[in-house]
Amino acid sequence: MPLNLLQKLEILADAAKYDASCASSGGEKRNAGKGIGSVTGQGICHAFTPDGRCVSLLKILLTNFCIYDCTYCPSRRSSNVARARFQVEEVVRLTLDLYRRNCIEGLFLSSGIARSADDTMSDIVRVAKALRLEHGFRGYIHLKTIPGASAELLDEAGLYADRLSMNVEMPTEAALQRLAPEKSALDIKRGLARTRASIEAAAEPSRMGTSRPARFAPAGQSTQMVVGADSSTDRDILAATTRLYASYRLERVYFSAFTPTGHPASGLPDRPAPLLREHRLYQADWLLRFYGFSLVELDDALPDGMLDLSIDPKLAWALVHRDAFPVDINHASREMLLRVPGIGTRAADRIIAARRHGTLRLAELKRLTGSLKRVQPFILTPDWKPGALIEDARLKERLVPAPRQLSLAFS
Repeated sequence: MPLNLLQKLEILADAAKYDASCASSGGEKRNAGKGIGSVTGQGICHAFTPDGRCVSLLKILLTNFCIYDCTYCPSRRSSNVARARFQVEEVVRLTLDLYRRNCIEGLFLSSGIARSADDTMSDIVRVAKALRLEHGFRGYIHLKTIPGASAELLDEAGLYADRLSMNVEMPTEAALQRLAPEKSALDIKRGLARTRASIEAAAEPSRMGTSRPARFAPAGQSTQMVVGADSSTDRDILAATTRLYASYRLERVYFSAFTPTGHPASGLPDRPAPLLREHRLYQADWLLRFYGFSLVELDDALPDGMLDLSIDPKLAWALVHRDAFPVDINHASREMLLRVPGIGTRAADRIIAARRHGTLRLAELKRLTGSLKRVQPFILTPDWKPGALIEDARLKERLVPAPRQLSLAFS
């Protein structure tokens, strides 16, 4: 019996939950002309911008039929799951209806590969094109591009999407070959490189200097890798992300902790990867991207190649490098302030701005950082010296916070 729209939605929204590459930061406003939708509105959400703002996205697969048999994927060819497929017109109608009901602000669309890479990519592009050109939709659109699809389709996708993403799947090519032998690492690299080139071309003025190329994925591109399905260490994963950022200028690398789906495949772990491992990888990724750390420096926080799950990687680094502390709050460079546990990028900037107007003491520092517990062992002010505290053998135990709900943000 054919499935109705709600039945398809139930299946394909559930299947999309394994895709973590979902963020809307960097989208452009489209205020000119008539139309519907807004990147910047409020509503229920499944994604967060860097400033913590929640945004709502309809996150679905076009289909979970797939010709590939990647062992870690619940939509793989051999998986015994309920299958469904949206028609292009159904995704367009669903997106518009949910927006008009103030349920969403945009669309995240991915898909299994039902017939071929080009056929699937063509349908994904048709959805975005119809929303933009036929219905004047100005909301956020994130499209998952398909490895092996033609360059022309990738180019067209970027004209209608705010962000594009293509999954690298595994931290190493060896793991990809073992767990997804039908996928090509070369196709993935070519797709990421093509998107980078198109984004950069769109950012440059024309040679005549009179106009700019058409906008192309203004929120950039991202990727995702599965963590814990293979034997890659955290250092292997962070080395791979470092190469990806350098090679393709990605906005984000997303980590997805492996979870058995109830449809087991050979060669995979029986247990899920700890979500805390995923969380620590995001924190280490933040250190590499925003805190001035190098991968070589983080090696000290990676005994046996793995991050300590009990503490965040910046604190782990600081405990190994106690000789670098205490840091004089009133004279230290921004780089050194960012090495202090408890001082994040915003707090460092506030400290630098405030000390231009006078000497900072503990009371002012507490106002600027919000808490002194993590900061005090590592800093120096006119009214505070840590003394022997920095050498305390039990300092780690004193600073480890009680268990609480995880947040990607840390300082």
